[in-house]
Amino acid sequence: MSRFRTRTRPPVALALPALLAVAFLLLPLIGILTRTQWSELGAHLTSPGVVEALRLSAVVSLWALGLSLVLGVPLAWLLARVPFKGKALVRSLVLLPMVLPPTVGGVALLLGFGRRGLLGPWLEGTFGITLPFHTSGAVVAATFVAMPFLVISLEGALGGLKQSYEETAASLGASPVRVFFTVTLPMVAPGLIAGAALTWARALGEFGATITFAGNLPGTTQTLPLQVYLLLQDQPEAATSVSLLLLAIAMGVLIALRGRWTGTPADRKAAETLPVAEEPVPTAAPEPDASGASGASGAAPRDGGRWPLHATVTGFNRLTLDAEPGTTIAVVGENGAGKTTLLRALLGLTPRAHAELRLGDTDVTALPPHKRQVAWVPQDGALFPHLSALANTAYGLRARRVPRAEARARAQAWLDRLGVGHLAHRKPAQLSGGQAQRVALARALAARPRLLLLDEPLAALDQTTRARVRHTLRTHLAEFGGVCLIVTHDPVEAVSLADRVLVLADGQTLQDAPPVEVTRHPRSPWVARMLGRNAWQGTASEGGLALAAGGRLVLAEELPDGVPALAIIAPEAVSVHRERPAGSPRNVWPGTVREITALGSRLRVLIGSAEAPDLVAEITPDAGAELGLADGVRVWTSVKATEITLVRL
Repeated sequence: MSRFRTRTRPPVALALPALLAVAFLLLPLIGILTRTQWSELGAHLTSPGVVEALRLSAVVSLWALGLSLVLGVPLAWLLARVPFKGKALVRSLVLLPMVLPPTVGGVALLLGFGRRGLLGPWLEGTFGITLPFHTSGAVVAATFVAMPFLVISLEGALGGLKQSYEETAASLGASPVRVFFTVTLPMVAPGLIAGAALTWARALGEFGATITFAGNLPGTTQTLPLQVYLLLQDQPEAATSVSLLLLAIAMGVLIALRGRWTGTPADRKAAETLPVAEEPVPTAAPEPDASGASGASGAAPRDGGRWPLHATVTGFNRLTLDAEPGTTIAVVGENGAGKTTLLRALLGLTPRAHAELRLGDTDVTALPPHKRQVAWVPQDGALFPHLSALANTAYGLRARRVPRAEARARAQAWLDRLGVGHLAHRKPAQLSGGQAQRVALARALAARPRLLLLDEPLAALDQTTRARVRHTLRTHLAEFGGVCLIVTHDPVEAVSLADRVLVLADGQTLQDAPPVEVTRHPRSPWVARMLGRNAWQGTASEGGLALAAGGRLVLAEELPDGVPALAIIAPEAVSVHRERPAGSPRNVWPGTVREITALGSRLRVLIGSAEAPDLVAEITPDAGAELGLADGVRVWTSVKATEITLVRL
């Protein structure tokens, strides 16, 4: 892509008003600069009245910033994270001081907190606090008009932060408060800093609400903007100098922020980092012993934990799940079948479904997510971008109050075991996809969960890296003392990693069987296609199958009339011809080549027909060249009745 951009001349009808707008905004600022008496600037700014007002402005603005942080940060989190009735009204209340005339805000503060206001008499009678005409009143006025800048900025940053980070932290055992301070706040730090800077600058320049509510008392409530107002009457040159100071502070804040009003969550910055090359997995690595430290014997971790699973899920998902310790279950199904909802129900993170969950002898149904000992690895790994690989891996241990030194030693041992120990001090942005997935897996296993949930853990990896990480995952799942559920769309993962395959459809169990059984007799057209087979649904009729999509299939196996069934046809069982074949095939259709794709050393040919559903055939490249196949070529397909497998539905 060229670094030179085509320049488009803007239309005069738009450019001229835009230039006038810039001039309109710039002219007053130029007026201050040109009318400032630069030779007297030092004397004006160091006069006793200005110094006292500057000191008071600093005190008031910093107190207002502190009060805004204490009140505004929780409010921003509430607006960004918690659904509740009346949220639009609360957000309107937050925005109101930004559009309300400052003097009207001062009147409202008088009627709310003044001596004759709603709360003022109680504050004065109970605590002896009088806000009007007091420095504390100036703080309240500044907080009232400035806090919305913090709330809006931080809410925007929180809204841009994926909740999977917080949910993953909870699954590792971190309480909501710990998640907030160790994950949420560090990741939205740019938005928090931007909001705090804007809040401080707005509090520093507050005038209308302060003079209306707190008055204009020298040394008590007379802040720098009020000092400018007084100087305009007697010393306009000094007022210009002080105005220049406030202008410089405001411009300094804006330049420092560079327009980042809502901040940038840390994970977005990480996403912009250049990809890191995948490194080969070491062939040998020290394995943690029972204490988590590297053991010379190379023994696997042993804590005596064996946790069978029993779950009854209701709501969108309606199923019962039982599994013995050490079982790995692949969860497959079409989009919207309820795979991720099932995982989130087991975590206790969704209202769409509820799981009555027992792990071992413990019923964890009523426990919050951070106490269930259910670890979750989302598709992107959700490594905390502000922490190193070692700190990420130790996070769950620290959340469960394991001493820091011990937690880091055990975390290092798990990283070594998964072949990424040499990357312990790298941040996630410095890791390749495969390395990040192994760190995410180490983090989950180091927390010693009783149930491990993996949501498409290898989907974002290339084929070579996926094979490498799959081998690593298979090795460690074999020694896991609990049950593991893996959501996947990859048939290789389902067959190679799982002891059972759970097929979901509309939130219910369609099939739950070993991989070999699901491969031979899939009960879902989607699963059959996922496994690379043709799957045609129909109803048995007169020694054949009346297809739901139209057409008829001749079968070697007979079923009673009216029985619904699924016909499974392997792509290699489909013959492709340029002329109508003669001989034994009883299922012959004309069609048109729609697509040809390479699969290893074979070609997969998609053939559409008006007499039968779309059919995929698998042939050699030599056969494809001999037939002269290309998109749009007319062909004939045939399938022997003996090559069709029937599965009753």
